[in-house]
Amino acid sequence: MTYCVGIKLNAGLVFLSDSRTNAGVDHISTFRKTIVYEKAGDRTMVLLSAGNLSISQSVREILQIEELEERGREGPPITIWNAKSMFDAARVLGSAVRHVYDRDGEALKAAGVDFNVSFILGGQVKGEGMRLFLVYSAGNFIEATPETPYFQIGEAKYGKPVLDRVLTPDTPLDEAAKCALVSMDSTMKSNLSVGLPLDLVVYEANRLQTDKVICIDADNPYFRMIRDGWGRKLREVFDSLEDPVWNDDQTAHPLKMPAGRHGALRKISTRDEKLI
Repeated sequence: MTYCVGIKLNAGLVFLSDSRTNAGVDHISTFRKTIVYEKAGDRTMVLLSAGNLSISQSVREILQIEELEERGREGPPITIWNAKSMFDAARVLGSAVRHVYDRDGEALKAAGVDFNVSFILGGQVKGEGMRLFLVYSAGNFIEATPETPYFQIGEAKYGKPVLDRVLTPDTPLDEAAKCALVSMDSTMKSNLSVGLPLDLVVYEANRLQTDKVICIDADNPYFRMIRDGWGRKLREVFDSLEDPVWNDDQTAHPLKMPAGRHGALRKISTRDEKLI
């Protein structure tokens, strides 16, 4: 399994992925899930991948040379290197996904293997703003909005709550990077199929290049601080919350209160009582 997250903010973009894959507890390997495509001053794109490793590797290989032909369009075919927009780049990625499906889909199905792959593609092409897309296994995609400023792929559920509580379009880049790392730590804590090293990419809006590309391993002092500090602070906050009061003692936060629309569960005491 894997976990990847891409975040779009007014200030820029943040991408984070783990690098663990597994085919059982005795076959765990390290494969990087992040690729940065960059022509400084013209475009910066970051691709995160999850799902079947053989499929995602094939798509990534084809993406670099994939050409999207369009009827009635003059000029060369669209590639990620000449696309005039991130939308067109996402279309090229979708075409590469379908290319692999057309080539391998039937053979995979015959072998009982699902065509399971997903991607996050984000970045900026000169002449337009930053954009972030989630691409599905059919090659179709959706785009991040101010209401939903991030996408996750892979083992997403454990790291989602902190993203929902912290992120807004106005979140500063450094704070968003910290939030992504906390999200990753929460996932690693609850799922052994997600693990180090991590790849972190932070892109500042309108720079059309980035030098914030970092590999984080077990010896990274900042991530160790995140892991230790987040766990400790969570415990401190948990301990500061009042325990529930079950009797009629005075409390500012009573638990035994009648619900507005529903009563408490009814106990069944004989076999003749109806459930409904």
